[in-house]
Amino acid sequence: MMDSAALQKAHGSALAAAGRLRLPLRSRSWKGQAGEFAGSGTGSSLDFQDHRSYMPGDDPRHINWQAYARTGSYTMKLFREEVRPVVDLVADVSESMFFEPSKAARTAELFYFICESCAAAGATVAITLVRGEAALPLDPSLVGSHLWWEQVRKLSPADAAAPPDLAKVPLRANAIRVFLSDLLFEADPEPMLRHLTQRHGDVVILSPWLIAEADPDWDGNYDFLDPERGLREAHRIEPATLRRYREAYQNHFALWKTAARRHHAAFARIPCADDLATVLFREAVPARALETIT
Repeated sequence: MMDSAALQKAHGSALAAAGRLRLPLRSRSWKGQAGEFAGSGTGSSLDFQDHRSYMPGDDPRHINWQAYARTGSYTMKLFREEVRPVVDLVADVSESMFFEPSKAARTAELFYFICESCAAAGATVAITLVRGEAALPLDPSLVGSHLWWEQVRKLSPADAAAPPDLAKVPLRANAIRVFLSDLLFEADPEPMLRHLTQRHGDVVILSPWLIAEADPDWDGNYDFLDPERGLREAHRIEPATLRRYREAYQNHFALWKTAARRHHAAFARIPCADDLATVLFREAVPARALETIT
């Protein structure tokens, strides 16, 4: 659980990082509403693109009068269209994302960062919260007031341990799809990535993780808690058991990394240690999941 003080702190860290980094919005050509990013069509910005012959109905303000004086023919100046980027944020809000305080804080920071990055760039963002088979569209206006957390607690899937059902998530054409998830569920990544890349979508995966999950030092008898179902199970951990766990964990994320590469998705695992901006520069920028603001 996160209280208002923890949410405000996470928001502050996200705002600081969003002043230096953003989603890779300039890595593609956009189509759509007017905005500040270069589009793939022509429009009325100040970014000159090309010339073409005048056609009836063209805006006379864009006639190249200097060329007319030289040739006697009307030609049009074409300018790069300015558009507003489109981002679909799919936020996994399963219990494992908030089970441990530092991971809960990192998850909240990444959630706020994505939203603030979109706001700063003038991108339109659609947010869907997912947990198991449950999906809930979130009004972006609830992010800054921290009321989004109340919506998180309302999600009550029939099987909380099931992988997110992305088929229930509405995806807009030509959008950047950001999947925020620790990926700690049993599922083949291929169908999920195929769904996220449909309708010409570009995919960014930001995955928070703990060293205690990746490389635990268990030895002896433990009571393990399933955070999704709230069940406790007693286990004795021998060296061979720990070795199998580590191998399974590494293989799981190797599958995601391979699948992400196959689908041209940017995949960055974000550790919960160190401050947000530091780890994003170290992990997300080299993975092309984020870009620096120049």
